[in-house]
Amino acid sequence: MDSLPGLDLTALASFLESHGIAPAGPLRGSVIAGGRSNLTYTVDDGAHHWVVRRPPLAHVLPTAHDMVREWRVISALQTTAIPVPRTVVLCEDATVIGEPFYVMDFVDGHVVRDRLPDEWPATETTCRAMADALVDTLLELHAVLPEDVGLGTFGRPEGFLERQVRRWWQQWEASKTRELPAIEDLHSRLLAAVPVPSAPGIVHGDYRFDNVIYARDDPHRVAAVVDWEMSTVGDPLCDLGLLVVYWVSDPSDPAASALPGTRASLAEGFPSREAMIDAYAARSPRDLSNLEWYVALGHYKLAIIAEGIHARFLLGMTVGEGFETMGPAVPLIVERALDRAGASGLAGLSGGA
Repeated sequence: MDSLPGLDLTALASFLESHGIAPAGPLRGSVIAGGRSNLTYTVDDGAHHWVVRRPPLAHVLPTAHDMVREWRVISALQTTAIPVPRTVVLCEDATVIGEPFYVMDFVDGHVVRDRLPDEWPATETTCRAMADALVDTLLELHAVLPEDVGLGTFGRPEGFLERQVRRWWQQWEASKTRELPAIEDLHSRLLAAVPVPSAPGIVHGDYRFDNVIYARDDPHRVAAVVDWEMSTVGDPLCDLGLLVVYWVSDPSDPAASALPGTRASLAEGFPSREAMIDAYAARSPRDLSNLEWYVALGHYKLAIIAEGIHARFLLGMTVGEGFETMGPAVPLIVERALDRAGASGLAGLSGGA
């Protein structure tokens, strides 16, 4: 068995055996492309197909990349209508492969990043089905009562929004590679305009096209929602705000175009950002009058995440390709946030414009 960057397959095989999961043969694996934060691997023994998740190789920020957190929320959702992979085993012992990790079943399907799957017709019907499935699944998640699935203590809804702004600022201070006055301005505007939150619910934290797996033969169905590393219980409108950030309709949008996983919605036939918001609003009891604040928060989070990834790239501690776009994207994302915030009309957020 060969080892992968960050994953010793021999040690993994021994761990699985010690937990009653005897591999049918030598483990083989590869890094799943597309991830820019936690490392994700596909592993098989000739009879079973699993996915392994672990933190990045370096620059692991406090409270980030928590494997136990991911494991807990995916496990809690196993019996709900929310499609998640079947959990297999959690390892909290960092001595096994160098960091805690967990194993889940592999889910076959399409991960859509920058274009439609070749097997699906590039039609408005396909695009509409994919967009509807994305919104419908998010609505279903936000309708789950945390206490009904054992997640009543998973987060702290009181003061959640202000705490999000302050915690992400701590992440910025811990990972920044340059001074950026524009993000200081965005930080101040967000704090000046924190809205009254909507009812608490489960927040995925990074909900977008390439964090869902579509059923291989059906663009109407999401087979699994993955990458729960930033999940919590708080204000679910944070998910909608970030989805709007990622939903690109303009090919000249420099910030989004600089990042992977944001260009699929450019295909002709996908609904606009406004139509996506309307689709969510039509079936949600939540008040969206302050949605622009959540969109600004989404830009803010994305910029800080990208800066952290850029910091790891500069250290030479990333696995895969495409990381060179992260650093240049950060100021573009922030400028886009300020432009949209300025036009929002929300007191404090608009900066007096």
